[in-house]
Amino acid sequence: MWNLISLRGRIFIILTALVIITMIGGVVMVWYTYRMERLLTSITKKDLAAFQMAEALATSLVNQKGFLSYYFIDGDPDWLRQLGEYRQIFNERINEAKKLADSEIQKKTVDQIESEYRRYIADKNRVIEYYKAGERKEGARLHKEVRGQFPKILSLCEQYKNIHTERIIQAKKKSSLQAEKLRVIAVAAIVIVFFLGVFLAFVMVNNILGPVQRLTLAADREGIKNPSENEIKALSRSVRGLISDVDQVHSELEKSREHLLQAEKMALVGKLAAGMAHSIRNPFTSVKMRLFSLDRSLELSDTQQEDFEVISEEIRHIDNIVQNFLEFSRPPKLKMQQISPSVVVDLVIQLLEHRLKSYDVSIKTIRRRSLPEIQADPEQLKEVLVNLVMNACEAMGKGGKIVIYEEEAFVKPLGRATVIRLSDNGPGIDEAIKDKVFQPFFTTREEGTGLGLSIATRIVEEHKGWIDVTSKKGEGTTFIITLPIEEPDFEYNSDN
Repeated sequence: MWNLISLRGRIFIILTALVIITMIGGVVMVWYTYRMERLLTSITKKDLAAFQMAEALATSLVNQKGFLSYYFIDGDPDWLRQLGEYRQIFNERINEAKKLADSEIQKKTVDQIESEYRRYIADKNRVIEYYKAGERKEGARLHKEVRGQFPKILSLCEQYKNIHTERIIQAKKKSSLQAEKLRVIAVAAIVIVFFLGVFLAFVMVNNILGPVQRLTLAADREGIKNPSENEIKALSRSVRGLISDVDQVHSELEKSREHLLQAEKMALVGKLAAGMAHSIRNPFTSVKMRLFSLDRSLELSDTQQEDFEVISEEIRHIDNIVQNFLEFSRPPKLKMQQISPSVVVDLVIQLLEHRLKSYDVSIKTIRRRSLPEIQADPEQLKEVLVNLVMNACEAMGKGGKIVIYEEEAFVKPLGRATVIRLSDNGPGIDEAIKDKVFQPFFTTREEGTGLGLSIATRIVEEHKGWIDVTSKKGEGTTFIITLPIEEPDFEYNSDN
């Protein structure tokens, strides 16, 4: 039955139910205010009972008046007996008043009444003793003094009664005021909810149901028009079809975009690589072969042999640079081994000794001890450091200084790590281009390829680390290489 009703009809039914339920709830709330008022009235009965007790306390006190004077006149002991009965009644009223007292001022007043009454009774007992002993003159004098205490006790009883009278009045006023406020709020809520319901129905019809129906007709690709069908279901069916088409088109566009970017990248790299391969690698191949022949045929002194080895090493270094450039678009093939980064730093400094002298650049290494061994490719790390040192030399020019700081630190999220900071006193990097220095093909030198720092970043990332740069214009530049120290896995051995 419910599925046969249109969406518009369902919404109207729900809104009507909402309004009816809200109005019933408001009526119930108004009814409940009257019930609450009756409940508060019943609560005030306690104060009323206490008020009645205060009234009875004052009455029992007044009833004690005159019996001692009557006894003084005719000496009849029956007057004293009646006086004792009223005293007993007063004591019972005092005890009941103590039980009903629930505030400090009430307890204090009752205690004060009891204290004054006990003193009053003690003095009257002395008067009775004087009368019984025949000392009527002395008893009459004390009797006159005792009469002055009676108004004070009676005043305290009236004060206690007034406390409860005031509490009863305040409780009734408060309960009536709260009930009145609640009734006003309930009536206002009923009116507001009714108008909100009407407004909600108007908004849903004009701003939701109408547009949804038009959108359903517009999105219906299959041309199925069924007036009794749920508009939301029809729209959902159409949208799912559109989403399916969009996802398919988006997937195809992403593939095309990736292929296009890769093709452009490979075309650019291939163009550069082809030029470098013909212009550089072939001559270096001949140079390496001639150096090999000379190494076998010449007899060199120690200094000459050292120079010859440095030249050979530099030739191999340049060849590695060309090789890295040619393989830029492919991940590096790392040859991992256990080695301390400090060894690589020392090797780079030794390798670039003559180059640093030619630039008139001094280099200094600061380390407490050699860095612990890590899993790394020495040649690749050497490539990173050589790139950074040569960039610093070219940036500083003559008379520059390079300082390499080495330390072991705890770095999140790597844990234990080796940190190498390479600082120079060059002109620094402009803040506007500092974030671009690691991007491929970005360079500030006319003769640069823009691949050095990009390759260095990729090598460090392949070692599961990262490279950062800090620089201020005119204050030099610091490159920070962070590499993880992988803890060895020890297997359990029962013999150890």
